[in-house]
Amino acid sequence: METLLSPSTLFTPLRGTRSRPALAATVSPSRSAAVSCAALKKPQQQAAALAASSHGGSGASAGGSRSWASLLHHGLAAAALSLAISLAPAPAPAAASEFDVLNDGPPVDSYVVDDAGVLSRVTKSDVKRIARDLEERKNIRLNFITVRKLTSKADAFEYADQVLEKWYPTIEEGSNKGIVVLVTSQKEGAVTGGPAFIKAVGDEILDATVSENLPVLATDEKYNEAIFSTARRLAAAIEGLPDTGGPSFKENKRESNFKTKEETEEKRGQFTLVVGGLLVIAFVVPMAQYYAYISKK
Repeated sequence: METLLSPSTLFTPLRGTRSRPALAATVSPSRSAAVSCAALKKPQQQAAALAASSHGGSGASAGGSRSWASLLHHGLAAAALSLAISLAPAPAPAAASEFDVLNDGPPVDSYVVDDAGVLSRVTKSDVKRIARDLEERKNIRLNFITVRKLTSKADAFEYADQVLEKWYPTIEEGSNKGIVVLVTSQKEGAVTGGPAFIKAVGDEILDATVSENLPVLATDEKYNEAIFSTARRLAAAIEGLPDTGGPSFKENKRESNFKTKEETEEKRGQFTLVVGGLLVIAFVVPMAQYYAYISKK
């Protein structure tokens, strides 16, 4: 009984029932400071991570804006290039040369080969009408050729003869054919043809056409009028009608800027009279005033 109720037994806790001290009491001061620092560092790390993510997002957005700007720049460049290509003038079709005119042969229905590209649609239509009517009624065919320049022949006459021989190799084919050539760069023309054509037109009209209609109007760059007036004049001669005539070179007399001897003498006399009158006035008037002033005193 004494043993059971001894103070040591009463005040000694039972084994396994010893109470644990409080957490705050068991934690050492150094560990609590570390825990506090860790607790403080965690919000800072979260803020840093948020700032980094926001910075990365801004960087990505900046990169995205740069990529969009680059795409926009390339798109504008491509659009400008396509616009320039679309607005650029189309390459002009290659004009036939004098050799192509020879090789292509006579025009089937148009009667006109405008290699120089100087004839209007109206002129071509009018010349075609005249040549077609002439061929139907008189069985004489006229072909009209315009070229810008000649490189194979010296002048329009040699080229016209070459065209006649190339297009109509035999005398039977070319007897009733006529060739009219106009060279725009040289401002000259030529008319040639077979024996039947030359006889129907006559040497006088041929010479007049070559010396008046073609070169005079070509010098003034009136190519449409040159071809049309030549067609009318040749057709009138073949049909036996009165000559329609042609223009002639105007003699432009240059006016000289120099005075003739008579004009110089006349001007000199007028100048002398004017100078003399001024001298008289300069000397006489002051003297008259001075004399009047003295006489009053």
